[in-house]
Amino acid sequence: MQCLGRSTSFRLSLLMILALAAIGVAADRTSAAVEPPRRALPTRHPRVQAPAPALNVVEGPSAKIFEYSVPTANSGPLAIAAGSDGALWFTEADGNKIGRITAAGTITEYPIPTANSEPYGITAGPDGALWFVELAGNKIGRITTAGAITEYPIPTANSAPYGITAGPDGALWFTEVNKIGRITTAGAVTEFTIPTAGSDASGITTGPDGALWFTEFSTNKIGRITTAGAVTEFTIPTAASQPLGITAGPDGALWFVEGAGNKIGRITTAGGVTEYTIPTTDSQPFEIVAGAGNNLWFTETDKIGQITTTGTITEYPIP
Repeated sequence: MQCLGRSTSFRLSLLMILALAAIGVAADRTSAAVEPPRRALPTRHPRVQAPAPALNVVEGPSAKIFEYSVPTANSGPLAIAAGSDGALWFTEADGNKIGRITAAGTITEYPIPTANSEPYGITAGPDGALWFVELAGNKIGRITTAGAITEYPIPTANSAPYGITAGPDGALWFTEVNKIGRITTAGAVTEFTIPTAGSDASGITTGPDGALWFTEFSTNKIGRITTAGAVTEFTIPTAASQPLGITAGPDGALWFVEGAGNKIGRITTAGGVTEYTIPTTDSQPFEIVAGAGNNLWFTETDKIGQITTTGTITEYPIP
């Protein structure tokens, strides 16, 4: 995966900030580069551990950014989640590894058994393990906090899984090119077809209504799927907005980014959509997460954005 001109340490600092914001830790702001879902198809290496974090600290007027270098060069860190062990776990799309970083910055990497698997989304599971998708490997992976990896094949060939989240039913739910998948902690996979063809389902999150909500990158919609598999779709007002990340907000609505629309969207559980324009032109928002209070945080190309539940946006430049 291309980092679009951003260094590995830069992207990891970004990912840590989003994860820390999600668990309510006071962290600071940085940014991510947007790119559309890459739906391309496809040796093992010894476990690598950083002997000591390569630490860079940059202070802004109201921010302090800590950057940590990933041991594997050009590893392409992409997604991150808080683990049950108090550490943060991240995917290395180009390095074909799962990384673990402590709050002190110590990084451990675990190679994925399937070569060139392209791990993308990752989330904490209800079983205490981390679950991730293998976009090119066409599998769902599970890694324990001790680093043991198990892989489960997806029934649909070339499904290109992208995002994953823990569902309200004790299973994991993930997006495919035109399906939503469900995998139990025992590894049983069920797939549900999205009504609109060519949707390129991307981000996914559990909503406050007990359903799963997801973005349709190529068909400009927000989807909702019940745990029984019933899908409803809602069209985004801005045409060709290319929605990507989505998260449940503190106000009972779902919030999402529009990568091409240059907006932050809010959708109620009844399907009402409101959009807020990001002040910076062509900011290319990529991910979004709920933070402390009534704030949500999102990534831009060179900034971190904050939006309140009333729609007020503040942006923090990267030093």
